[in-house]
Parts: sequence; structure tokens; C-alpha cells
Amino acid sequence: MRFSSVLATVALPAALLLVSCGSPHYKGYQTRSYNIRGQHYQPLTIKSALYYSQEGIASWYDESKFFGLKRGNTSLGERVGRFDISGAHKTLPIPCRVKVTNLSNGKVLKMRLNDRGPFIAGRIIDVTPRAASKLGFKDDGLAQVRVEVLSVGDGEYQRKAPGRKFWFWPF
Repeated sequence: MRFSSVLATVALPAALLLVSCGSPHYKGYQTRSYNIRGQHYQPLTIKSALYYSQEGIASWYDESKFFGLKRGNTSLGERVGRFDISGAHKTLPIPCRVKVTNLSNGKVLKMRLNDRGPFIAGRIIDVTPRAASKLGFKDDGLAQVRVEVLSVGDGEYQRKAPGRKFWFWPF
């Protein structure tokens, strides 16, 4: 009897903590068009997104508040903080996984896109502060990068890009 009460006080909170740290899964894909600041955006189809590769300028953004202790929300309604590795794109279906290569230093990072943006002309992707650090441009604020789609969707909805193999996702 005593063991079950100890198990309930230790195991239940630990299980809830582990569940909250799990990888988020969005059912389906977000591909509906939208308007921001008078500009109309039409996301790519799933099929065309699987062949997406583009070079351009990346920036970083921080949705968290109160010195990073309060997490912000993404376009998918997921919580994101400054220590997460994720990003935003204007026209790729979300969620999707991409490989971002910093063209000035060669650093590469695979990440999940789950937000919309950047809405500043000339920029192709926004990443979280931790992703910018790993790519080596957090102090500079901007970097010339190449973005390649690896897959679109999560779980049963995931579709992998043809010819782009990946064996391990660190998150």
C-alpha cells in the first residue's frame, strides 16, 4: 500500500513532465492562404514543397517573453521558447522539417518549421535564438543560408522529400 502512494507521488509527475517534453504533432498540414499587413500569402502544395530548395537571408526571432521564461505560441498553436530549435517560413506547409545551411561558415542544422514569417522583405526564414546560435549567426542577426525541405507533416501525415535521405532526428 505504501509503495503505491510513493509511486503515485513520484511517477505521475515524472510521466506528465515527459509527456510535455515530447515532440509536438499537428494533425495534417497547414496550407491555407492568409493575409498579413495587406500582403496575401499562398503556401506551396505538399508536392511542390517536397522539392523546395532556396537560398536567401535568414534572421532570428524570439517569441518568448519575460527573459525567455514564458513561452510564446506559433501559428500551429504550439508553445515555443528561446531554447527550442524551430523556425518560421511564409509559404512552406507547416509543420515541415528542413535542413538549413549557413553559406558563410558551412554550419548545418535540421529543424522543424511550425510558424509563419518572416514578414520583412528579402528574408526567407526566421529561426529561434538557439537555432541561430547553432548556425553561427545569432550575434550578427542575419545570415545567407540555403533552406531545403526534408519532409512535410508529422507522424502518419509525414511525407519525405524524394532523394533526400535522413536517418536521425535529434528532437
